[in-house]
Amino acid sequence: MLGWFVRLSLALASWVTALFVARDAVNFGIVNVFVAILLLALGIGVLAFWPMIREVCQTLYGNLRRKP
Repeated sequence: MLGWFVRLSLALASWVTALFVARDAVNFGIVNVFVAILLLALGIGVLAFWPMIREVCQTLYGNLRRKP
């Protein structure tokens, strides 16, 4: 199960890394791991602050709803 998570995160990170670094570059693996850790930290941050993010979005976009 952990292997699936690692494989999926590295696959996503390699797709993002390939946008900025050539796949045959010497440092592709290092940059790939760095991007994977960055994406993991970003995902954990979004999950940690999700209630606050939802509240801010509801406050900002709540005024756009039409009230009959």
